[in-house]
Order: sequence, then structure tokens, then C-alpha cells
Amino acid sequence: MSVQVAINGYGTIGKRVADAVSAQDDMEVIGVTKFRPTIEAEIAIEAGYPLYAGAPEKKAAFDAAGISVDGTINDLLPAADIVVDCAPERFGAANKRMYEKAGVKAIFQGGEKHERTGVSFNSFANYAQALGQQFVRVVSCNTTGLCRTLHPLSEKFGIGNVKSVIVRRGVDPHDSEKGPVNAIIPVLKVPSHHGPDVRTCMPGLDIQTMAVAVPTTLMHLHSNIVELAVEVGPKEVLAAWEDMPRIKIVDHAKGITSTAQVMELARDLGRKRADLNEIAVWREGVHVVGSTLYYYQAIHQESDVIPENIDCIRAMMELETDNRASIRRTNRALRIT
Repeated sequence: MSVQVAINGYGTIGKRVADAVSAQDDMEVIGVTKFRPTIEAEIAIEAGYPLYAGAPEKKAAFDAAGISVDGTINDLLPAADIVVDCAPERFGAANKRMYEKAGVKAIFQGGEKHERTGVSFNSFANYAQALGQQFVRVVSCNTTGLCRTLHPLSEKFGIGNVKSVIVRRGVDPHDSEKGPVNAIIPVLKVPSHHGPDVRTCMPGLDIQTMAVAVPTTLMHLHSNIVELAVEVGPKEVLAAWEDMPRIKIVDHAKGITSTAQVMELARDLGRKRADLNEIAVWREGVHVVGSTLYYYQAIHQESDVIPENIDCIRAMMELETDNRASIRRTNRALRIT
């Protein structure tokens, strides 16, 4: 029998998780929630997802807008095996109490702090830690990207130290209400939260991070410097990444010169919403001097955590105890090659 998945919040992440769950053969979406009767509520209905008001007091607004709902979240939770919480981070504490009362497992997103669940998740770095857990947090898009490229380096070569400068997109493409328009904004808290967040999945890793926000909506870009435990060449590093799913090596020589061309590649691959679930690494940007590795990677902030959410469902529900088996199933269903 398929795992019954509820999705609390049908926004940037929630709608992508819903589509990803629907593509799997061992789980299904039994309902999604919205707090307001927006166009996304209508899109959810058109997609065939049962729609529920995100709180009992919100149902009247849907009725007034002429949008039919199947009930409220209080009606949805009893039917769910697990909830993927995609609500804004300020709702995390209250939502967790609601899930505890309903006796349902829940996945939170990277906007919540690690302490909310005590378990943070990356499919490659610590899948086994989520097995059978009631509450797990899938780490943020940037942390997911760092874990994906650093974990194989750590496994194959060993890592002494990591320094990463994260160039953050200002806002998501649909968001016109905030973000720098003609400015570069330094994140003055140093180290930024990304390094400690990576350590929630890769304990003991010596990593320091800084960040700036720039006026783009497309992707994040990481400039990474890694002290490896052994001396290897760029070919060995690239081979380690090419053996890993969800890392896509792109070539400057073939016209992928910026994040704009990376996103155009996603469109040309026929990805829904032009999503790129993989982490893009520039082949020509990989350099090694002695045991010091330099490389650039690009993160599609709207979609790289989506396959991690699917793997996290399998781990928590113990559908697959082996991370490689889950990753293969997820990738096949999402056409991640």
C-alpha cells in the first residue's frame, strides 16, 4: 500500500514536492493545504490534488472566493501517514505541536532550525539517521548542494578544511516584493549559517562559510576551496563527482558560461518549471594546487531539495533502508539522469 502523504503549504517547495510524490510508485498525495485562496490554490485543484484550508478559520475565505475545499488541515491529518511541512518558517513550532497531537510523522524544510527536529537530512551524507524517525528536517538548498559535492570528496580523499563563499540569489523569480534591486548585500554574520548547517549532516567537518546576496533570481553560486587529505588531480575529482547522481558537470567550452545558461539547459532538458534538481559544477572551474581544490557550483534554489524530500519520506517510513536504492527510485521517477 502506498504511503499517504499530506503537504502542508502549496508554494514554491510544496507544489514541487507534490508533483515529485505523485511521480513515485510507493507514495501518493492525499491532500495539500493553502492559507489563502490564491491562484496556486486553483492550480492545485486543476492538478488533481485535494485542497484543504491551512487552518479551520481560513475556510471561510475559500468559500467567499468560490474555491471548493475538501475541509481543513484538521480533516487532512488523520488520513496521513506523513506530512511534508512546506509552510513559512514562522509556523514551524505551532505546526510541530499540531503534528504531535495528530500522531503523524512530519518533514520540515531548511528554514527551520536543526533543533526543531534534532535530525537534519541529506540523502547521501546521513540517510540512515532518518530511518523510522517521527520528525526530520531536510536541510536548505545551499546546504544540500554543499553536502552533495563535499560528501564524495570526504569519502574518497578525506577533507582537512572547507572554505566557501556563497553568492545568494536575492529572491525567487516570482517574488517582486523584496530583495536587492541594484545592490550587493554582504551577510555580516561570519561564519554564515551554512557551515554549521552542513555539520548537522556531516558532523566534524571543518567548514567556514561567508555569503552575499546579489540582484538575481536564477540560482545561488558557491565558490569553494577544499583542503584535501591527499594530492589528486582534477580528473580524479571530476571522476568522483561523475560517479554520483544529482551532480551535473557542465562545460564552459560548450556554452554554459553562467547560471543563465545552466537554467536554459534545464529548459532544454524538458524539466517541469525548468527545474534543475542536480548541482551544476563547471568542469573548467575545477583546479587543484597541491592538495587544495578550487571549484564552482550552482544551486537551483527552488528544486534541488525536492528529491531529498522524497528520500526522506522513504527513510522515515522505512520503505528503503539503503540510501542508494531510494536515490535510484527517486531519480528514475523524476528523470534525473
